[in-house]
Amino acid sequence: MGIRRARTTRARRAAVVAAVLAATAAGCTTGGGHPPDPGSAPPPSKAARGPVLAVKIDNVGAARPQTGIDRADIIYAEQVESGLSRLMAVYATRLPPVVGPVRSARETDLELLRQFDHPALAYSGAQSKLQPLIAGAPLLARPPGKAPASAYFRGSDKPAPHNLYLRPARLGVTPRASALTAAGVTFGAAPAGGQAKSRLTVRFPAARFTFDWSARNGSWQVSMDGARARTADGKTLAPATVVVQYVDVRDSRFHDRWGNTSPFSETVGSGRATVLRDGRAYDVRWRRPSATDSTRFTTADGGRPMTFARGQVWVVFAGR
Repeated sequence: MGIRRARTTRARRAAVVAAVLAATAAGCTTGGGHPPDPGSAPPPSKAARGPVLAVKIDNVGAARPQTGIDRADIIYAEQVESGLSRLMAVYATRLPPVVGPVRSARETDLELLRQFDHPALAYSGAQSKLQPLIAGAPLLARPPGKAPASAYFRGSDKPAPHNLYLRPARLGVTPRASALTAAGVTFGAAPAGGQAKSRLTVRFPAARFTFDWSARNGSWQVSMDGARARTADGKTLAPATVVVQYVDVRDSRFHDRWGNTSPFSETVGSGRATVLRDGRAYDVRWRRPSATDSTRFTTADGGRPMTFARGQVWVVFAGR
């Protein structure tokens, strides 16, 4: 009986060791273009709430090229201090092995994300006066310190603070594709109308985005601040649909450490938008009555739902 128990114990220990080694190997990031990943413990086994995972992405020159944002379902571009831009990558269908560089949250993010049902938000921090608003928001906040220790790491490819990266799978979030409808994303055939368009540029006070239509690839090639945008592994950022959503951009009551006021982009309300798809530009109306309501895009000429080309969607919040 003692020998049988000893054999069983040894077998169980061997199985546990093998499982840990396999999980650790699966969790390590490899492949060209990604920042160095020191590796760590396997991801958590229990899934957290969150129909989407939103990740705040650094977008100054020192932060480019970014990693993993080509796999996002939606990329939001918003204004931040000094007229610069920052991105929010929203994942609802698939998670990249690594995404970043990750940067801090803004008040605009809290209102924008209310349209999703308890989303997860990954960010590097926020100024102290904004922290209570984040704590009270209906979302799953997952900055460093509130995420598993293995979720974030510092890469050696860029100087701090532009080198914080996230392994999304370590957060245990299980996004779902159906959540995209809350952001007004409905895929379908192109509506009638629109005007042929090959290029559109959106300017912030100290940043600009240009979208060039590529008929060969069936997508809009992104340039930021005059340079073609690519990921760290050389992939061109090329959404199938671009939405330029004209909103009120006002000063918030928050500012950065140097005293620059943080702008607030109002995504609740209504207004006009331009949708780029299939080499054409469509005049569109957007409407979101309250923070908990979904955003809706309709054609300006007949009020029909505006359909998007299947693939990644970029939404740029431009001032009216």
